[in-house]
Amino acid sequence: MKKISSLFILSILSTLTFAQKANYNLIVGTYTAPGKSEGIYTYNFNTSTAATKIKSITKNTANPSYLAFSPDQKFVYVVNETGATSTVSAFKYSAAIGGLTFLNKVDSHGADPCFITVDAKNVIVANYSGGSLAVFARKADGALTEALQTIIHTGKSIDPKGRQESAHVHMVKFTPDHKYLIVNDLGEDQIYIYNYKPTSKEKILTIKSVIKTNAGTGPRHITFSLNGKFAYLAHEFNGSITVFAYSNGSLTKIQEIGTTPKDFTGKVDGADIHVSADGKFLYETNRGDANSISAFSILPTGKLKFIETVSTLGKGPRNFSIDPTGKFLLIGHQYTNNIVIFNRNKTTGKLTDSGKRIDVGAPVCLVFN
Repeated sequence: MKKISSLFILSILSTLTFAQKANYNLIVGTYTAPGKSEGIYTYNFNTSTAATKIKSITKNTANPSYLAFSPDQKFVYVVNETGATSTVSAFKYSAAIGGLTFLNKVDSHGADPCFITVDAKNVIVANYSGGSLAVFARKADGALTEALQTIIHTGKSIDPKGRQESAHVHMVKFTPDHKYLIVNDLGEDQIYIYNYKPTSKEKILTIKSVIKTNAGTGPRHITFSLNGKFAYLAHEFNGSITVFAYSNGSLTKIQEIGTTPKDFTGKVDGADIHVSADGKFLYETNRGDANSISAFSILPTGKLKFIETVSTLGKGPRNFSIDPTGKFLLIGHQYTNNIVIFNRNKTTGKLTDSGKRIDVGAPVCLVFN
């Protein structure tokens, strides 16, 4: 009888554990102007059904576009993209209620921060209009110090539409070995690689090398393969992807591949790029007139093999995220004010519409927790 009772209890505990793992928090950063969003949204996301339910809305934070979690998941750091008055905000995070408690905010040291990255010591932001990046230390209580270091880029490039008349830092991302920081400058058509010394008393970031990308293409976002040996760079102006081999702070180009049909003549506006958690597939989104997402398989050589391009079923797909199970891919549309949920075939990498949507004003950043 005792054995049966023990087995019954273990079965219940196992069931409860599975049920807990079926539900995650989905945190959505947005643009609050022109007014369809109230701030940062937290949803419960069921990974069995893709059903969502609002848990919390963090209000009174202006244009909280991009956000990032601390490694211990206890804090969230957010850029407030408000032109010359832009700031970076720190929040304490409660996973149970999905709530964010404001700690403090500091000047971003550059206009229109558009990306943020966090580690155990520091928070680093990319300031698009300011053409700069800034490093902030994290205090013990999660709050931010004033900027410890600001680096301003001053170059330009050749885009005839005037988008490269000055530097535009678009992304800051640690390399897989965490020894370096990759900085994409859309305005300069360059990738900067900085040495990263997180506890340095002098300069946390020092320049290691600069890589020139294809002129007039606008390097935007970059991601790495699961094994850390390859990097994939999405270009905003033409949606192309450059594949690099990565080793010890060095990027070596091995492939260039497009994401639009050869006869496509509209505006592309490449947006986001991610590798699936199993390391087998890569996805890239385009905005503009394309409003598409392309899927590629990742070969053992690191090179990409095209699978398909499909409509994102909305306008202005800024950011997307694959849920923790890999079953669903969610795309946030800035201009149609919704998140479209796709079924993702984990064997083929292909996407199909699940029919499910989340209506939310100007979603820009989707993060699971």
